Amino acid sequence: MSDDVFELTDVYYAYQNQPALDALSLRIRRGDRVALLGANGSGKSTLLRLLDALYFPSQGELKAFGAVLSEAALADEAINFAFRRRVGLVFQNPDVQIFNPTVFDEVAFGPLQLGWPRERILRQVDEMLARFKIGHLKDRAPHYLSGGEKKRVALASVLIMEPEVLLLDEPTASLDPESQGEVIRFLIESRNTGRTIVTATHDLDIVEDIADYAFVLAGGRVVGEGRPAELLEDAELLRQTHLAHAHWHVHADGATHMHYHSHRHHHDHHDAAEGGYRPVTRERPYGLKRR
Repeated sequence: MSDDVFELTDVYYAYQNQPALDALSLRIRRGDRVALLGANGSGKSTLLRLLDALYFPSQGELKAFGAVLSEAALADEAINFAFRRRVGLVFQNPDVQIFNPTVFDEVAFGPLQLGWPRERILRQVDEMLARFKIGHLKDRAPHYLSGGEKKRVALASVLIMEPEVLLLDEPTASLDPESQGEVIRFLIESRNTGRTIVTATHDLDIVEDIADYAFVLAGGRVVGEGRPAELLEDAELLRQTHLAHAHWHVHADGATHMHYHSHRHHHDHHDAAEGGYRPVTRERPYGLKRR
């Protein structure tokens, strides 16, 4: 069995003749936690939609689990079902994927489509609601929940299907600090589960915690890759890809100056079981690369 979950070779995709992905090539291995870093318009969200087979390349080749992923291939109902069972996507805006009348119905929807026994559905829905601390919302209409609550419902509705691959588009965007913490904690605790997790984000504050490897995108291409800690040290790469923040400072004499830097944070290295976590980086057969 191949170690590659996804392999993209010279993939091209455009919206009304405007390239979103341009000769993009990368590989994502089984069990990896990968971050796709890039400013708005870099191609992150488009790439996630290709990985979820919502879009298909107009040029180049995309393989998933060793087989070509194409519209023609997914026309086969059995292949389509198997792929959808293995890969789940949580959108940046949960409103586009939440449509059931109650939170309980939303989380139970996928298992019902798979024909799970009633007892299993009830048990696992309750487990998911408890895991994301939304059990008290199970009879509420998702449409009226807060953004953080909707995000947790969306995560629960995808994870209950037990996908091998989880795709996340800006999972902490527009969330309050508590909700951000819950999402980040989930990603940290997922590091030893064997699940492949691909997270698109421009938030450099979280990347060392949620990923063991990262690709930097700009203009629809991969322009850098490596372990997050190494990429965050490459100030010029971050500046060129608009990931570094420009800060202006005012001195006592009224003079101002500007400099670039990326935000980084550090945590005590203790285990998740003790209420914290230990950031982990895994050795790869390749190191930091700039393209």
